[in-house]
Amino acid sequence: MSLAIKDDEVDIVIGALRSDLTIFMNEWRPMFSRFHLIIVKDPDLKEELKIPEGFNLDVYGKPDIDQVVGSSTSILFSGYSCRYFGYLVSRKKYIISVDDDCLPARDPKGFLVDAVAQHISNLTNPATPFFFNTLYDPYAEGADFVRGYPFSLRGGVKCALSCGLWLNLADHDAPTQALKARQRNSRYVDAVMTVPAGSLIPISGINIAFEREAVGPALVPALKLAGEGKCRWETMEDIWSGLCVKVVCDHLGLGVKTGLPYIWRTDRGDPIASLKKEWEGVKLMEEVIPFFQSVRLPREATTVEECIVEVANAVKERLGSMDPVFARAAKAMLDWIKLWQSVGSSSSRSSAV
Repeated sequence: MSLAIKDDEVDIVIGALRSDLTIFMNEWRPMFSRFHLIIVKDPDLKEELKIPEGFNLDVYGKPDIDQVVGSSTSILFSGYSCRYFGYLVSRKKYIISVDDDCLPARDPKGFLVDAVAQHISNLTNPATPFFFNTLYDPYAEGADFVRGYPFSLRGGVKCALSCGLWLNLADHDAPTQALKARQRNSRYVDAVMTVPAGSLIPISGINIAFEREAVGPALVPALKLAGEGKCRWETMEDIWSGLCVKVVCDHLGLGVKTGLPYIWRTDRGDPIASLKKEWEGVKLMEEVIPFFQSVRLPREATTVEECIVEVANAVKERLGSMDPVFARAAKAMLDWIKLWQSVGSSSSRSSAV
C-alpha cells in the first residue's frame, strides 16, 4: 500500500513500560524504519531502555518530562499515559501509537500487515459519520456507496482518528479476560467503518492514529484510577480520552474510523490479580457513559481546546461530587489544555482556560 503523504509528516509514538524493546523494535522495523519515532519512557521505569540501532528516534525520560512540563504536572504521564507526552512534543501532522507489547499481525494470506500504511489510508480518506454505508468504507479499493446513499453526503468529512484492532489477545476488560482466560481473537475482518455521529465507542489506546492538529488536545491523560497498574486492563485512561475525543469530533463534524489495521497483541499480566485494580473503573463506567451521552457543547466552542474545557467544566459540575476521581480528571483536563497551549503547538493559542 503506497502512502499519499511524506515520511516527515508522521511521528510514531511509543510508550515504553518495559525496558527491553529489542524484539518489539526489530519486528516493527519494516514499517517503522522510514519514519521518525518518539519513545517516551514510563517515569516509574528504573531500568535503562534497550533499543536496537538503525532507527531515527528521540527518547524522553522523567528528567525530560519534568523539564518540559514541571515536576508537579508530570504525574499526568506515568504508566500508559507516558505516550501523551509524545503527543505533546510532536510537531508532525499524523501520530501513530502502538503499545510495546504488540507486534505486526499477519492477514489471512500470511502477509505482514502494514499498520502504518493502513492507519494513514484511514486518515487521508474521508469519513462518513452522518449516514451509514452498509458496504463499510466506500473509499476503499473495490468499494463504493450503496443505493440510497445521499449524493450530498458522499464527499464525507475529515477523518481525525483511526482505531485499529487486535489479534490474539483482544482488549477485553479484566472481568471478561478472567472469565475467558483461554479465549483468543483469531477473527480477521477485512473492513473499516466510520463510527456514526452520536454513537460512543470504547476507544483503545493500544493501536491508534490521529491527525494531531485536528484532535491532539482532545486525547487527554485525565482519568487515573486509585489502584491503577501497568497492565491495560488495570487502566481507564484511554477509554476516558476516547470518549472525550468522540464527543469533540461529533461537535466539530469530524470522523472516527475503526477496523483495520490489526496488530498482534501478546499476553501480559494476570487478569485475576488485575481485577481488583480495574473493578473501580468498571463501576465508574456506569456513571461515565450516561454523562458523555448527554453532554452537549455550546456553538461558541469552535476549537478542540475550547471543547475540552467545556467537557472538563461539565465533569466537575455533574460528576465531581460523586467520586474524587472525577474531580481530579476535570482538573487534569484543564491542566492538559494549558500544557498544550504553552508547549504542544505554536498554532494552539486559544485563551480557553
